[in-house]
Amino acid sequence: MLRRLRLVVSYDGRAFAGWQSQASGNTIQDLLEAAFLRIAGQKVRVHGAGRTDAGVHALAQSAHADVPGARLSPDRWGAALNAFLPLTIRIMSSRFVKDAFHARFSAKGKVYRYRIWNDCTLPPLELGRAWHVAGPIDREKMRREAGLFVGKHDFASFAANRGTAAGDTIRAIDSVKLRQGIKHLELDISGDGFLYKMVRLIVGGLVRSSSGKSADGELEERLKNPKRLMAKARFVAPAHGLYLVRVRY
Repeated sequence: MLRRLRLVVSYDGRAFAGWQSQASGNTIQDLLEAAFLRIAGQKVRVHGAGRTDAGVHALAQSAHADVPGARLSPDRWGAALNAFLPLTIRIMSSRFVKDAFHARFSAKGKVYRYRIWNDCTLPPLELGRAWHVAGPIDREKMRREAGLFVGKHDFASFAANRGTAAGDTIRAIDSVKLRQGIKHLELDISGDGFLYKMVRLIVGGLVRSSSGKSADGELEERLKNPKRLMAKARFVAPAHGLYLVRVRY
């Protein structure tokens, strides 16, 4: 008898080609399924709450898989998977859930964090974990413009495509919070869903604007006239500064 196992997965995305399975086999999904095969002796499909790109990290990605329920307890499944996964991928928790639960389709929203190191020198331990922006940033302007994204908008101008354009580009952002230290900034963005590269395009736009590298009012204009400005040059923040913090259910 199969039972549905929910996983909370944390990973350092630098060495991997993202979440979704690829021919190379070097993705989080591929490595999880390979670990399940070794434990269960059969193929087990892993479903994630969403895709993260190459280089993107996760503090708490959500996933589920249907496993032989009598073989192991939920905690033992997590421990067994960790024994066959690289140290840069960890199962933080595992438990059985109802069959109606789906990691992707049951999700109500996600929270992403983007980290920026704003100083002339990047500490070695921040390499691959934060975007190094050496020049000055107008932090108050960034905080003010971050508020423009809160609410329901057409984010067509803040989305890329995976070969085909997204059909529905309307998304609702619940909050954008800017936290700052002396040399670092963190943007936490919570919403009901995100388009491909949406967070990185939002952050790229905010950094360019607050660094004086784009025209005043450009971000607001992109939200008001998204289709008209889609072709205008945009900047995508690097993947390695982005973290999936949690999935909301």
